[in-house]
Amino acid sequence: MQRAPQQVHAAARKVLADLDPYRQEEFAQRLDRWFVVIQTSLDHLYSAERDADALACDLVIRAARAYRDRPEALCRHDRERLLTPDWLQDPHMVGYACYTERFAGDLRGVESHLDYLQELGVTYLHLMPLLRPRDGDNDGGYAVADYRSVRPDLGTTADLQHLADALRDRGMSLVMDLVLNHVALEHEWAARARAGEERYRDFFYTYPDRVLPDQYEATLPEVFPDFAPGNFTFDADLNAWVWTTFNSWQWDVNWGNPDVLGEYVDIILYLANLGVEVLRLDAIAFTWKRMGTNCQNQPEVHDLTAVLRALARIAAPSVVFKAEAIVGPRDLIQYLGVGDFVGKVSDLAYHNSLMVQGWSMAAVGDAELARAALRALPETPAAGTWITYTRCHDDIGWAIDDRDAAGVGLNGFLHRRFLADWYAGDVAGSWGRGLVFQYNEATGDKRTSGTAASLAGLAAAKDEEAAQAAMARIFLVHALAYGWGGIPVIWSGDELGTLNDPQWASEAGHEDDNRWAHRPRLDWEVAKDRDDLTTVTGKIFQGLVHLARVRGSLPQLHAGADSRVFGDHIDRGVLATLRRHASGPMLCLYNLTEDWRPFPGMEFEGIGFVNPVNALGDRHPVTIGGDGYIWLAPFSAWWVVDG
Repeated sequence: MQRAPQQVHAAARKVLADLDPYRQEEFAQRLDRWFVVIQTSLDHLYSAERDADALACDLVIRAARAYRDRPEALCRHDRERLLTPDWLQDPHMVGYACYTERFAGDLRGVESHLDYLQELGVTYLHLMPLLRPRDGDNDGGYAVADYRSVRPDLGTTADLQHLADALRDRGMSLVMDLVLNHVALEHEWAARARAGEERYRDFFYTYPDRVLPDQYEATLPEVFPDFAPGNFTFDADLNAWVWTTFNSWQWDVNWGNPDVLGEYVDIILYLANLGVEVLRLDAIAFTWKRMGTNCQNQPEVHDLTAVLRALARIAAPSVVFKAEAIVGPRDLIQYLGVGDFVGKVSDLAYHNSLMVQGWSMAAVGDAELARAALRALPETPAAGTWITYTRCHDDIGWAIDDRDAAGVGLNGFLHRRFLADWYAGDVAGSWGRGLVFQYNEATGDKRTSGTAASLAGLAAAKDEEAAQAAMARIFLVHALAYGWGGIPVIWSGDELGTLNDPQWASEAGHEDDNRWAHRPRLDWEVAKDRDDLTTVTGKIFQGLVHLARVRGSLPQLHAGADSRVFGDHIDRGVLATLRRHASGPMLCLYNLTEDWRPFPGMEFEGIGFVNPVNALGDRHPVTIGGDGYIWLAPFSAWWVVDG
């Protein structure tokens, strides 16, 4: 193992001088383990601008300060996590995501409802943006004005720390957003830049005229074309154009400046010392800019992540990173680490393709496209873990790859348009009741807002049969997420079958953003019915409880195993996935149609099953009929393992 240079160790020991020898040695061992990653990536990023060795030493000193100040309870937790390095991949992991104020009012309110989350089997709680944003329009909290304080209406940093402690005592992890690409124009860095401080002006991309911005714009997409066209904004105080990918009041930070890296190292370790265990790296794909590209997914993004991840492993190893990279399927796997970055970057990444394909299959009752798209994904790195989900706080962008579509005889553009229209209820026979989000007439891009229940047909149901079909679809798309491997995450309200909020536009600042339709406040009166199986609420809630319970009993769902699409010639209405694990195989079968569908019984012996049972069906034996098939009921999900 290549050790850190003596001068780096000496600088760290000076910071840690008051700690006992055991803790000093603990830090030194971690430093030796991860220093080469820091040094290598810094050489790639900054060797032309800054002495990489001096920069590495500065960053290690920052990590040493955070380690010195880390509460003893968290140091103990670090050691426990190091003994179970695969804790994220355990089948008992189930996530829940929500806006604090819409779930329970404030942080103390969240703490009062932890029993509710435990009923769902939740071990991973993602609270959407908590840090203090700019006043007024703030992109749902993603325009951060202060990384070190909590939104005043939600509580204080002490409340946040108290909640993190309470979660940890229950075996639950706190997940928070860290916006890396931009800050609010009211942030101290931007304010000091506008006041004329050159050091802080260099924290941003600023241009005296439109020459370079126009050259960049030639290859840049627009994220929010309806209300934030273009990627640059003129600021009168700076007398310059500022790079603003998302909104005019969200200034992109210049990661090409190593001083920016140092600031974010301090922020990450500050949040870690409050007890945050998972940091969702928001908009990470946008952090490095290169002329002539779309300025997403540049190689330097992974070097930046590697440096940040290594420093966290040294100072706070129980902290992990989740990449918020909603990118094309073939770019996605890079965020879990490939090539030189295996095991060095993000621990978690969103499986956006699985979510999109789940809803696509539900709309058309055909698995051919999903098979092609999911087969095209590279094998997941052994240490990487997917976040799987039916829906999230954001809109659904129909990320259907044109090559995947062409491979099964579809036109990618037309299929994307069909899905947006279907889930808006604009196609004859559609049961979807979502909303069109950000329709771009120039490109034809249409996205979709809506709760799982509204998208799945519950809002459109006129009779009991239609309502039962909608509930079956809700269970089915969640079963796909729970059965893929990784960490399935429930979006708040979907566990109760919540419909779109009809009053979404009535709140100030929400009127131009229909994503608030699928971010309703949790109705705690409705939640009282969650144990009553005669109600829609009870059926949906207990269905998710069942998925979590069964999932936790199956070692085959350890995320270290990989799900692969199975079967070339099975019924088009059935998606089959196979997981190989030391404990035995697991075959997941999903009937996406409203009809009974066959699956050939001869496949079970070839897979290696001896006594196949359906784990989701109370472990009933799998019975092959006289025709050589098993028959799957409409909208049914089977998880087949050996009994």
